[in-house]
Order: sequence, then structure tokens, then C-alpha cells
Amino acid sequence: MSRRADGLLNHNYPGDDKGPQDACGVFGVWAPDEEVAKLTFYGLYALQHRGTESAGIATSDGDRIVVFKDMGLVSQVFTESDLATLPGDLAIGHTRYSTTGSSTWVNAQPTLRPTKYGTLALAHNGNLTNTGDLAEMVAKLEPPAKNERGATTDTEIMTALIGLQHEKNVEASALAVLPLLQGAFSLVFMDERTLYAARDRHGVRPLVIGKLERGWVVASESAALDIVGAAFVREVEPGEFLIINEDGIRSQMWAVPEPKGCIFEYVYLARPDTSIAGQSVHATRVRIGKKLAIEAPVKADLVIPVPESGTPAAIGYAQESGIPYGLGLVKNSYVGRTFIQPSQTIRQLGIRLKLNPLREIIEGKRIVVVDDSIVRGNTQRAIVRMLREAGALEIHVRISSPPVKWPCFYGIDFATRAELIASGLEVEEIRRSIGADSLGYVSAEGLIEATHVPAEKLCTACFTGQYPIAIPTDLSEGKLRLEILDQNP
Repeated sequence: MSRRADGLLNHNYPGDDKGPQDACGVFGVWAPDEEVAKLTFYGLYALQHRGTESAGIATSDGDRIVVFKDMGLVSQVFTESDLATLPGDLAIGHTRYSTTGSSTWVNAQPTLRPTKYGTLALAHNGNLTNTGDLAEMVAKLEPPAKNERGATTDTEIMTALIGLQHEKNVEASALAVLPLLQGAFSLVFMDERTLYAARDRHGVRPLVIGKLERGWVVASESAALDIVGAAFVREVEPGEFLIINEDGIRSQMWAVPEPKGCIFEYVYLARPDTSIAGQSVHATRVRIGKKLAIEAPVKADLVIPVPESGTPAAIGYAQESGIPYGLGLVKNSYVGRTFIQPSQTIRQLGIRLKLNPLREIIEGKRIVVVDDSIVRGNTQRAIVRMLREAGALEIHVRISSPPVKWPCFYGIDFATRAELIASGLEVEEIRRSIGADSLGYVSAEGLIEATHVPAEKLCTACFTGQYPIAIPTDLSEGKLRLEILDQNP
């Protein structure tokens, strides 16, 4: 079920730069004594930063599954009365940023599909790299005339594959399909009575388990467990499959683990109050900032962050360098997404929709500006210009990740390689392009050391171009060619 099912809402992002777009967020809960729809709502609310295009919840009362989804933020999609129409003992939820498939209502998740053994609902965080091959498998199993759902996502393909298997139940079907999937995926899915979760063999995207007083929660980040009152148990292992129902929780490995966790989760994607691989993300980002101060020192009067993602690293830079930390840019927290097209006058202001300088703090000072990454360079260029207009004497940009030179095929939509400023320019050329007095990045070695995770267990492809999971050789301008999927752009 859904409101505004035509999916024709305008959903523009203000500002003049498209930075790193987050992976999606997934949440699942089995809890007979709880209002699972509300738990899922608050879990998704905690994961909102991972996707702002659409949100959805599926619940089951043991007899039937109901799905409610729409375009927009979690708080825009659901009302109290909407949640009241979603009864049951188990639920899954999703908040989406699209990496495969266009941003339309039909591609919102969870997906829903009738099968011979009941109904299947599924939500996915990540991005598959063999979606074309999988789509061909679906076409062989199901005549195109019967596949009129119109979705263009790898999520829909996975849902179809599981539903079309000739197995005795969802569990057996999932175990038959999981080895066919290549790329990054953290999944939550359900039939009428059971919650399932699975993680790819490389564990690229995070997935954690939490315990309620009577029930279980699975979520993309540990912060979502905190919000709903679930105690953190552990991470879902790479290559692990979970089955949760009235009989408890069962686990089995469907693949031999080959950990390659996304290093950009530590830099930007995850909430600072989340833990990954036993490490606090906030503490990790502070350590990155300290590494940055050691590797790219400068004489200055004030360290300021580009809020919010640059804040912990700026704290670390200030602590290590001895330069005072201060607030020089004010962020409007409500501009992440709007359904109202800015006027031409407002659009020309660009980044000021999101950030505005505090003149009294920065005027007459040598400023160190700490940000998490540079993608195209437009945001940093605008920030440098704003700070100069506000009276900064010198502006030294420091970045808490190495130069982003390669696109991501595992769930982050940076840009094509041609659009990545660091893929064609050296650091000094980037400095001149953005207009800073100096520019420094943390090294890949420094970043890895700050995570406290061995280098061989991390994916650093966006910095190095060394992709741990095979990607198709047929690339179009640095991005996957998925014309076979995108029937409804």
C-alpha cells in the first residue's frame, strides 16, 4: 500500500555539488510483544543519513505481509495513522539512495513478491556487479509478460530469483541464490513468519544484530539498535545467513568469509555514534584527524570543520596540532532534501543553502578547514570563496581521506571517473582549482592505521583503483552499464 503511488513528486537537492551519496539503510525486527512498525520507523529514522530518496516498511501478522513505501524522508513518508495500519510481529524497513535503477516510486523498497511458498519482502544495502547476468537468469525462469513490475533495481532481481527457485521454502531458496550474487549486499527479508538476513562474503556494507527483551533486531548500523533500545550483540559475519522466528535465531555460513569492509564507512558514511569492527566511528575519525595534522601540518590560528562529517577529524587535527578548534561554518540541517525547486536567485547562492560562515569567528584569521573528501571540488571551491569574503586571511584545506580517484561499484555513488577531480589533477592543481592557500590529504596508510583494521580486510578501491570484487570489463565512462535493467528511467 502507498500514498502518492504515481511517484511524480519533485525531489531536488539544493546546492551546486553532488558529493559522495550514501549507501542505503536496512532494518529488520522480530518482536511479538512490540509495535514492530514503530520500531522500524525509528530504526529507519536513525539510518536516514544512508538514504534520503525513499523509505518503506513491510510488516507481517503471520498471515499476510503489508508494505507501505513512498518517496521522501522517513518523517515525510509515515504518519502515526500510517504506522497503525502495519500490524504484526515482524517487519523490515529500508531508506534508499539509488545506485542501480532510477529514483522513482516503483524502485522504493522493500520489494514485494508472491511465491509458491507465501509472500516475500526484501530490502538491500549495497550494489551487485553482475546484475545483467542475474536479470537474464530471471528472464529464463519467468516470461517477460509476467514481469510487469517495472522496477529497475538489483533488489528486484534478487527478490525475483529467490521467489522463482524450485525449493521447499524461502530459506532453501535464499541459500540457492546467495552464491549467485556478486558485489556488495547486506540484506533483510521476510516471509509471513520469519525474518532473514544475509551479508556478502566480503562484508563490504555493515550489518549488525541486536537483542530486545523478547525479540531480535538486524540493522545497518549499531546506532539504530541504540535508538530502539536493542542491546548490541555482534556484527553479522561476511558470508553469514540468519533465520529469526519464534524458534529463536539460527545462523549458518553460506560462503567462506573474505572480509573487505568499505573504508569510506569510517570516513563519511556511518554515523559517528556507530561502531564498526569493534571501533567507534567517532574515535576513528578523531584519529584520522590527528594523522592528518602530522602528515599535513600548517601554521594557522583556527581549525574549523565542514559540518557535520568533518567535525571529528577537525577535533583530532586541533588536538594534535595545538591550533584552537572553533565553529566557523553553520549548517542548515534541514536542507538535505526538499520538494520545492529553489528560485534562480536562491540557486545561484549554491552552497549557502547548506552552509554559512560566522564572520566574527574567522575574520582576520588563518583558517584550517577540515572536510571528509573532495569529489568534484565544487563544494570546497564555494567554501573557500565564502571564507575569503568573510575576511579569512589564509585558507588551508585539509581532507580526512586520500584523493578519490575511482568510482565505487559497491553501493556509493561518487561520480564517473571523468568527473572526479583527483582522477585528472595533482594535489597542487586541485589546490589552485579550489582557490585554497594550501591543500593536504591524509595518506592511505595513515587512514588505514587510524581504523585499527588490517589493510587486507578493507576495500580502498575508490582511492587505489584496486577492486576486491570483480566488476564487468564493459564500463561506460567509469560507471556500470546496466541498460538491461533501466527500462523506466
